Amino acid sequence: MAKAIKVYEILKEEYPDAKCGLDYHTPFQLLISTMLSAQATDKSVNKVTEDLYKQYPDLESFLTLTQEEIEEKIKKIGLYKNKSKNIYNMLRELEERFGGQVPKNMEDLMSLPGVGRKTASVVLVEAFNIPAFPVDTHVFRVTRRIGIASENTPDKVSDEMMKKLPKKYYHLMHHLLITHGRQTCTAQNPKCEKCCLKEICKYYKIEFKNRK
Repeated sequence: MAKAIKVYEILKEEYPDAKCGLDYHTPFQLLISTMLSAQATDKSVNKVTEDLYKQYPDLESFLTLTQEEIEEKIKKIGLYKNKSKNIYNMLRELEERFGGQVPKNMEDLMSLPGVGRKTASVVLVEAFNIPAFPVDTHVFRVTRRIGIASENTPDKVSDEMMKKLPKKYYHLMHHLLITHGRQTCTAQNPKCEKCCLKEICKYYKIEFKNRK
């Protein structure tokens, strides 16, 4: 736990402006954007949703779209065919099963088509300030490299991090790790020499130094 908190403190100082990269105004829009963000950049999602949310700001307006129309509007985003199918089906279940309201618990969110644990966690912690720890590819990579997580799946890393951090840290820590993963601890050619965490990083001590 001590090392995870130390990482939090260092990253908080390094990235004072870390926050959610998705543009949204309501929990419903965040749910859509997070579904779209799988294997896509926040920037590419925001480009698509900027006009999309102006025309279709809420569930009622989204329900007027056919699956093919959704597909056409999000086709610049990766996996758009599968995402349009999931969104189309999710909209209807949201209306029929939850009265059009985005659920505020993990089980109900994950029962919606196309909503996995990461997406549900983002909605809970970001839209409702309910403790959850989303683990995307950046968080998974960075936590394991640093040595504050050792599990081998995103869901297990999420469980592991929630045991090592106070609940009040979950939200910001998620964004700090993503920011660090994008700017410094990149998948290819991480900038280890310039890293603010190199003195306590497992990867730097073992892998990086051995390559020099």
